[in-house]
Amino acid sequence: MELFLSSVEILARWDVLLALLAGSVGGVLIGAIPGVGPAVAIAILLPTTFSMDPIVGLTVLLGIYGSSMYGGAIPAILINTPGTAVNALTTYDGYPMTQRCEARRALSLAYSASFFGGVFSVVCLILFAPVLARIAPMFGSREIFLAALLGLILVVVAHRGQALIAAALACFGIFLNTVGLEPVKYTKRFTFEQSWLSGGVNLIVVVLGLFALSQAFYLLQGKDREIRLAPLRGGLLQGLRELARHPRVATVSGSFGVLMGMIPGVGEFTAQFLSYTYAQRSSKHPETFGEGAPEGLIAAETANNAVPAAAMVPLLALGIPGEALTAMMLSVFYVHNVVPGPQLFQSRMDFVVALYLALLLLNILVLVFLLAATNQLIKVVKIPDRFLGACILVLSFVGVYSLRNSFTDCLIAACFGIFGFVLKRLAIPAVPIILGMVLGGIMEVKLRAGMARVKTPLDFIDRPIAMILFLMILAVLALHFRRVWLDHKNR
Repeated sequence: MELFLSSVEILARWDVLLALLAGSVGGVLIGAIPGVGPAVAIAILLPTTFSMDPIVGLTVLLGIYGSSMYGGAIPAILINTPGTAVNALTTYDGYPMTQRCEARRALSLAYSASFFGGVFSVVCLILFAPVLARIAPMFGSREIFLAALLGLILVVVAHRGQALIAAALACFGIFLNTVGLEPVKYTKRFTFEQSWLSGGVNLIVVVLGLFALSQAFYLLQGKDREIRLAPLRGGLLQGLRELARHPRVATVSGSFGVLMGMIPGVGEFTAQFLSYTYAQRSSKHPETFGEGAPEGLIAAETANNAVPAAAMVPLLALGIPGEALTAMMLSVFYVHNVVPGPQLFQSRMDFVVALYLALLLLNILVLVFLLAATNQLIKVVKIPDRFLGACILVLSFVGVYSLRNSFTDCLIAACFGIFGFVLKRLAIPAVPIILGMVLGGIMEVKLRAGMARVKTPLDFIDRPIAMILFLMILAVLALHFRRVWLDHKNR
């Protein structure tokens, strides 16, 4: 009870609550605009959060991260265009319901399922927090290195059919992290006598280039979409009642979201696929899936909204981000000298619980906002693409320049923006580059610290958790190569 009250005290500040409200509402708006997405918004906002108190800055980013998928369901249901990438599965059953003049029912059901998934995930993890607090101190340098390596491998193998190029991009990210002064003896690496490279390649500059500027270029070179919205009929509260008629699908989907969210590199897509498959196979009317089945919509939205809270587990417990958005949040921790990892659970458990309570409050705020403002909110899907591109372009360069008042950073960001645009046009993922930069730094520091007590290769895995992680790495690689072999064999 004392821990809970201490966590509530951290949140019960006007600036924290205002940040949570702004992040929640802003995340819904950003998610509802096709072509923007939370990664672009968080990349643009990152430089501004560095001057804030840690809990305030993180609350803004958590608000956008956790609420964008609510907003992303709106265009997915109304115009068959997902607002964020993870709302793609929502179109399968959401848009057919719109075509049957049941758009408001579909929106209500999506909001309710998202709310259940978000709250279910947070409650599970608050209950699980004491267990994490006991397990986290068992991770030393070797265990964290192996966990980071496992996370990087999982990210690579998750890109089925593109694993080789994802691995190459992850290695490129690791290389980018080595440019500049190395972290132990402070000798220069890969600077080629160029003073502007001595400080290294800034993660935020790369993030803004790969995600924000590349998206701006992509929107600017395209044509504006012509969108016609059908009128909404009916009440928005009916989704809560309809959700209550499918408790099994909602609970199982939420569980998939929690489990998949805690595994680096897996995330929403796998959780949605497993949930949707389960819902279809367990349904009495599987033939209706893809044609407006409410169970399909519940499975997709519950699973993807259960992931954000769960994805904070490896970030907070081990300092290991599982995807690009949590990697961006990690930089906010580091700027404020708050180091995620085992020590955070021992010394700042109230801070950890406060973040989860913020996610819980976030879901309540978003649901209330959506129920009250959907009729006005749906108009944002009609904003022209090229206008959005111009806005993102300007805000991105302002954000890059504000980091260090450096024109060189703007040029570097522009180069990565062009590179990201090329990757986007070729349908190649840019996320491995960011995770390579973040995890590469963690792996280098932890490997050097862990090797101080290692005399033989087997000494590196002579502890139980290290051995388990090593065996997991071998298992993941073995399964991946087996799948590659079977795919090759069946061609």
